[in-house]
Amino acid sequence: MEHAHYRNALICALDLPTYSQIEPYLEHIEFGRGEVFYEPSQPIDKVYFPHTGVISLLSVMEDGSAVETSTIGSESAVGLLAGMTPINAFSRIVGQTPGLASSIEAERLRTLTERLPMLRDVVLRHYDALLANAQQSVACNALHDVQERFCRWLLICHDRTVDGEDMQLTQEALAMMLGVQRTTVSQVASLLQEAGLIRYQRGRMRVIDRRGLERRACECYRRVCIHNDRILPTTPAVDGPCEAL
Repeated sequence: MEHAHYRNALICALDLPTYSQIEPYLEHIEFGRGEVFYEPSQPIDKVYFPHTGVISLLSVMEDGSAVETSTIGSESAVGLLAGMTPINAFSRIVGQTPGLASSIEAERLRTLTERLPMLRDVVLRHYDALLANAQQSVACNALHDVQERFCRWLLICHDRTVDGEDMQLTQEALAMMLGVQRTTVSQVASLLQEAGLIRYQRGRMRVIDRRGLERRACECYRRVCIHNDRILPTTPAVDGPCEAL
């Protein structure tokens, strides 16, 4: 993967001296919808930096049911805290839409984080943003109606989709993400389609009117975006690997 194709904000935030220390250890991969990165209690031995696609953290119950607690895209990383200390996964971590990512061995990243201040700062900022996202999701699930949460989730996915691409989202996946029945997903999707906000057919969804979705989404989408903009880098480092983007 050429440097100009990097989209992950955490990698792009690194200056060239820091990036040059991790670049030799990065492996570039593709992941598919439904691909499981980690199961609960599994040691995190690799850290993944998505460039495209959506990855979900699912809380799994004893009866096998699951609900999404957080979403990860190109602004974030999977298992990044393992770059500070050995940890096990708490959630099931699964690809929600296909994408590309760079990975690095967690043990190698810990060694680099110990001696690279900029890398350590990125890890800590990411952890703060991920925690805020999870906290807001708890409040959202308790206080907001399905349509508001549906719109919020579509906006999150749209933010992490390459321009012009449809999102591959089945009713089953949407139901799990929202913690509702598939019939509810079908009803809400139909309402949004009739309003001209989306086009949804055979598991493929396209956003037609983004501003309309933003008006119908709950406040949680905007609140998390504002916090992420404050805590995470939003533009590539001046002398970093993604300067050309």
